[in-house]
Amino acid sequence: MELKNFIAHGDIYDIYESDGKSIRVYNKPEYKEKCLYAALTHARVETTLVNSFIKMPTLHEVSVVDGKWAISYDFIKGKTMQELIDENPDKVDTYLNQFVDIQCEIHAQYMPLLSKLKDKMTRQIKSLGAIDEIKKYELLTRLDSMPKHIKLCHGNFEPKNIIINDEGTYVINWGSARQGNASADVARTYLLFCLKNPALAEKYLDKYCVKSGTSKKYVQAWLPIVAAAQLLKGSENEKELLMKWIDVVDYE
Repeated sequence: MELKNFIAHGDIYDIYESDGKSIRVYNKPEYKEKCLYAALTHARVETTLVNSFIKMPTLHEVSVVDGKWAISYDFIKGKTMQELIDENPDKVDTYLNQFVDIQCEIHAQYMPLLSKLKDKMTRQIKSLGAIDEIKKYELLTRLDSMPKHIKLCHGNFEPKNIIINDEGTYVINWGSARQGNASADVARTYLLFCLKNPALAEKYLDKYCVKSGTSKKYVQAWLPIVAAAQLLKGSENEKELLMKWIDVVDYE
């Protein structure tokens, strides 16, 4: 496999485009497990969404390139929804409605074969060094009390992970997908909006809760847990805001 056009650099993998394929190359040989798990997760979601209006890249191959593990997917051309929002601010409500419709469709799928979102969050919280053991216990107790669901959760659902072209609407980057409670997934999307585009955060949450019939307070109850999990990957300039969310017990 020849790597032709460099697209983006990440902490764990780099992305290239080659002969109509998107190639995700993991940066270290020891990331073999991450590569294989991401491929399995993508394949299971791909099978589940075969009858949905949601499109996603087809996975073609798992291989080794220059000693590094790699996954080959369809390369999806088009503009991300984030780019469209930035270019057409007068149409933000239209795009947000479409965004919420897609997320509701994702949550309508049941994924008992995927790993559990709760288990992932438990590991993340337990490994945190930025909070004390008492706060960890409080967060884990809250997490354990949350209703257990097996709905498909994207895990990183934001406008930059939706690509729109003449063939339809594609959702990409499924490596963090898990089975779990949809409101946890919504809380993470809300958090991502707050960190990157706070003006849209409340508007997004209001639209989701109305369309899905979900209580806003129920989603907000997940925010301390989601914020704690985000501490592991969040940047230093996000830490102060995340810590404030972690310390909130109840929301209005």
